[in-house]
Amino acid sequence: MKSISRRQFAQLTAAAALAPYPLLRAQEAGGKKLGVALLGLGDYSTHQLAPALQKTRFAKLTGIVTGSPEKVPVWQEKYAIPDTNVYNYENFDSIADNPEIDIVYVVTPTGLHPEFSIRAAKAGKHVICEKPMAPTVEDCTRMIDAAKQNHVTLQIGYRLHWDPYHLRLMEIMKSNEFGPWSSISAANGGRMENFTGLNRWRIGKELGIAGALYDLGVYCVQGQLYTAQELPHSVTARHSTERTEIFTEVPETYEWTLEFAGGRKAEGWASYGKSGNWIRAEVEKGTVELQPSYGYGGQKGTTPDGPMTLDHVPQQALQIDGQAQAILRGEPSRVPGEMGRRDIRVIRGIMEAAATGQSFEFTDFE
Repeated sequence: MKSISRRQFAQLTAAAALAPYPLLRAQEAGGKKLGVALLGLGDYSTHQLAPALQKTRFAKLTGIVTGSPEKVPVWQEKYAIPDTNVYNYENFDSIADNPEIDIVYVVTPTGLHPEFSIRAAKAGKHVICEKPMAPTVEDCTRMIDAAKQNHVTLQIGYRLHWDPYHLRLMEIMKSNEFGPWSSISAANGGRMENFTGLNRWRIGKELGIAGALYDLGVYCVQGQLYTAQELPHSVTARHSTERTEIFTEVPETYEWTLEFAGGRKAEGWASYGKSGNWIRAEVEKGTVELQPSYGYGGQKGTTPDGPMTLDHVPQQALQIDGQAQAILRGEPSRVPGEMGRRDIRVIRGIMEAAATGQSFEFTDFE
């Protein structure tokens, strides 16, 4: 299969024109904030999303959905959430009757994303699904179809699409500012020691799917694709595990090489056993790099012209505001469900190549 061209890549990564949605431009003009319910009240919701929703201009926290009843009073007191806007996983579908909630942000373990995203869409709510989108490409398609059938949007929680350093990287690579790229390298990992209690899902197949590859590798795949500005034709990969007593269901580390037209390659790895945090491209005039790259802040970047000097921003607040604005304006999202599906297609290819020891060819990007 030939690599997909830059033009085709741009078409695939742009959202299709939105179907008619019930929220109109007039609401934005009138100053309406879209109500957001967080579904899943783990660390990310608690320490990142809920605080971010106190800074947003176009969205506000109006509801919660949780399977942990002991968390309810804490959240209600902190964020003034009324009883009528509190749901559990059993009565969640009745959220359809709540006009104070416009968006459901799904923040559960990955294995539960399809169920709750589809249920939210069927309830007539717009959906933001945290990354990675879903266990399989087929799951992603079911989620996309549910959103279309119920005339709501489906967006992915790719916060780095609002980070100035990553936006600058995208701009550089899209314009060939420093010439075409010859190779790309990406890594994301850390030596994780504590997988006890609620955090253990990350290293289980049922909810974590492929461990570090899904949790951390999705950032690398994202970065490799918007750095390359095209899609790969094949991938080779391997996985390894040092601490077999901990990683009994998923590998500790994945390594892969995406292959593009002209023999160019993008190497990457994701690991719970070693540390790394970068995206790097060798281009005609030198090196473009973000390191550190994927955190909630603290990015640093360099180009052939020298260091990037850009603002550090509240990523999650800008992300949610941008996603709310897309809904209010009836405009395409920067991070639609189709983008999430594309990334899962690449990740599943990495898994297949690692499992078989053979090159996996991508033949069906949509």
